[in-house]
Amino acid sequence: MAAMVLTGHGGIDKLVYRDDVPIPSPASNDVLVKVTATAKNNTDRKAREGLYPTDEQEDVTSFQIGGSPTLTFPRIQGADVVGRIVAVGDDVDTGRIGERGLLDFNLYADKRPDINLTPDYYGHGADGGFAEYVAVPADQFHTVDNPGLADAELAAMGMCSYQTALHMLNAAGVKAGERVLVTGASGGVGTALIQLCRILGAVPYAVSQRDKAGVLRELGAEAVLDRGDMSDFTDRVRALTDGRPIDAVMDLAGGEMTDHFIDTMIFDMQARDTYPRLSIAGASAGNVSEIMWTRIYLYQVQLFGVSHGTRQEADQLVDWIRDGRLKPVLHAAFRLSDLHTAERYFVERNRNYLGKIVIVPDSQWQTHGVPYALEGTT
Repeated sequence: MAAMVLTGHGGIDKLVYRDDVPIPSPASNDVLVKVTATAKNNTDRKAREGLYPTDEQEDVTSFQIGGSPTLTFPRIQGADVVGRIVAVGDDVDTGRIGERGLLDFNLYADKRPDINLTPDYYGHGADGGFAEYVAVPADQFHTVDNPGLADAELAAMGMCSYQTALHMLNAAGVKAGERVLVTGASGGVGTALIQLCRILGAVPYAVSQRDKAGVLRELGAEAVLDRGDMSDFTDRVRALTDGRPIDAVMDLAGGEMTDHFIDTMIFDMQARDTYPRLSIAGASAGNVSEIMWTRIYLYQVQLFGVSHGTRQEADQLVDWIRDGRLKPVLHAAFRLSDLHTAERYFVERNRNYLGKIVIVPDSQWQTHGVPYALEGTT
């Protein structure tokens, strides 16, 4: 089969397109999926470049928790896989052949539905969807047959973004009526957070570029604050909320801005009836923040680090997708053989578009890629 193979840590030259990769064989509880679309995530780039420092600020390392590294080379990346089942393992009902579905991207350490303490994922600890075929557990390939939802659109609602977003909200106990500040709102997790807030009945306030304001409000944001101007940030939030503090912050940025986000929750503690809460699942604005711990414990700010989510959350998201309550935010599709271009576009244009980039195998391009290709790339 054709696949884009990651051969080591480094630049995009480490991604090598091959057409002689063996098609995987499904294990007894697996299904073999013919891939039609796989969403691109920032974690693909960070894993390739080795940008997951966890001890020293200067460390360059693979993502790993609780053991030896699971990212070994060669590796096929791509977590948010959509496709159709073409074969099944011995213990899987053959009636599933032909089903279209979406992969729950996690490599779960155990079968517990409500906890995931050592997260790993397809495309990192096991081969993913930047290929023509992938073998995955049958119980993690969820059938989604909505006729009005194209494969590329379904991939744009992949678990890497949406499950992370839901787990951020659940960890912080966000409930109906609460005001939620969403940073990095124009990315995959950010747009998912806005939609999920509305499903839960919470009110999302987005932090993003000014030119994204209209689209983010259409998606459900109550208001959009310009991330390029942090002066008087708390006062601007106060004006938007009629003087009420933010109840919870969903932070995808980190860096120096995090302290400003905490300010929006603690400027009037007498007006609160819940603890201020901050969930963080990214560090795009900087891996180190300077925060006074006295502000954290005296104001009783609760902090939640979030990486991935749970089986229960995956099941809930699939139900909402099937019911049409979640909408895809798809920016463009690229051919698998043109993944280098997609990687450059993702980095260089990351601030200039909204939503997800999807990678489509060349053999599926005419059906699943062309309708979503950038002008001039068909």
